[in-house]
Amino acid sequence: MRLSARVDYALRAAAELAVAGSHPVTAVQLAEAQQIPPKFLENILGQLRRSGLVRSQRGPEGGYWLARPAEQISLADIIRAIDGPLLGVRGERPEHVGYEGPARSLQEVWIALRASERAILERVSLGHIAAGELPEGVRKLTEDPSAWESPSLI
Repeated sequence: MRLSARVDYALRAAAELAVAGSHPVTAVQLAEAQQIPPKFLENILGQLRRSGLVRSQRGPEGGYWLARPAEQISLADIIRAIDGPLLGVRGERPEHVGYEGPARSLQEVWIALRASERAILERVSLGHIAAGELPEGVRKLTEDPSAWESPSLI
């Protein structure tokens, strides 16, 4: 799975909003806190607002805040708001892609991959991220030393 810079920035900005609670945070404050290009962040915040994950208010007391409690917003919600479905094959959902002959099982692999991504990304909320406390099953995955290693390209 590859996460775009937009998703990375959106997740980082949303984590800042989770910590802020119901207090509005300006785009400039978010950009400075996470070293995100401000203009890029403004577009991302607009997408999150249109998706109903973030609210905003203009003016001297304005800024951005989460539209619902951080515990009710999953990482998957943020990713979908920015980049669309979690897993696509040539722009299609895996259940809509078919293969012939020996490649037939690939569709099932893509479906299983999406299910694995969901098992983590829908389970981890912005509340978990803001508190620095991941669900036990997710944390356990990080305890495997091989999870931290990059596979050899040779």
